[in-house]
Amino acid sequence: MTTVRPAETVDVVGQLSVIDRFLPVWIIAAMVLGLGLGKAFPGIGPALDSVKLANVSLPIAIGLFWMMYPVLARVRYEAMGEMPARGRLFGASLLFNWVLGPILMFALAWLFLPDMPAYRTGLIMIGLARCIAMVLLWNTLAEGESEAAAVMVALNSVFQIVMYAGLGYFFLTVVPGWFGAGATALHISMWDIAKSVLIFLGIPLAAGALTRLVGIRAKGAEWYDTVLMARIGPLALLGLLYTIVLMFSMQGGRIIGLPMDVVRIAIPLLAYFVIIFGLAFAVSRAMGFTYAETAALSFTATGNNFELAIAVAIGTFGIASSEALAAVVGPLIEVPALVALVYVSLWLKKRWFPQDPPALIRDCG
Repeated sequence: MTTVRPAETVDVVGQLSVIDRFLPVWIIAAMVLGLGLGKAFPGIGPALDSVKLANVSLPIAIGLFWMMYPVLARVRYEAMGEMPARGRLFGASLLFNWVLGPILMFALAWLFLPDMPAYRTGLIMIGLARCIAMVLLWNTLAEGESEAAAVMVALNSVFQIVMYAGLGYFFLTVVPGWFGAGATALHISMWDIAKSVLIFLGIPLAAGALTRLVGIRAKGAEWYDTVLMARIGPLALLGLLYTIVLMFSMQGGRIIGLPMDVVRIAIPLLAYFVIIFGLAFAVSRAMGFTYAETAALSFTATGNNFELAIAVAIGTFGIASSEALAAVVGPLIEVPALVALVYVSLWLKKRWFPQDPPALIRDCG
């Protein structure tokens, strides 16, 4: 039986899968499990760190690949061919994702964490990791244009290989010196960041793109997107939870005494989500984009690839680093914040885009 109801009555949370709806709960459970393992087995850290890949514990490296590959296998790389036909929209997306977004996160990190350089660095690394995964879910719930979002995600996937290391070096070592903060600037090389990006993003990206190419040629796009990805997609969460368990088992009791640190990390993250979403939405409307285009651009600009931020933080600074801890806080805050912004987007659609025909949501039961 099929019923039709207006967009403004949609229960956004109800449309999320159980896995997505309770993602913060799963992450907290993984943290607790990791802390329990670390307390029960004090030698687990040295044991896990005994074998390394690119200066990263091999079990952790496996988790990093595990959580990145399914995400990158879902990206519609072929959609990038649509970019020349809609240059203004995709140009605006690149501006928000690779200029305004990183600048805003940098400013908020320094504003809220002037005395905590390691956490500040973790936040900046989150700001540089542009969303390539769950943004498609938020965009769908907000009734944004799926084709435009697919192109933006593909662009972000490629740009992260090209831009992340350079921007990381720029925002972490160059810009602080301009404001007289040279003493607190990190003394890391661009190669330190680039190596982590190439290994923990480049390899799974190549594997994901190859999987998509072979899968579509063998079985077709519909089978790939609806059947294969339905099986592979959930593996990313398992990889993330596995990595968090190991991280927290190695960090041990140090984390238990830092609840207020998590709060301090969360405040600039929340501010970032609200400001960048509002700015992207207002600018998109001013540029004359439709609601569907505006929603796609706004959510793509707002979401972050926390999997990549965690991977680079671990690869560059180590599994027990405060930078890695800050990166882990990202998904805890992002999921409930983006759910709330879906409701905001649908509310703004009714008031700012009354000329757009009301979308109809079909529920099959």
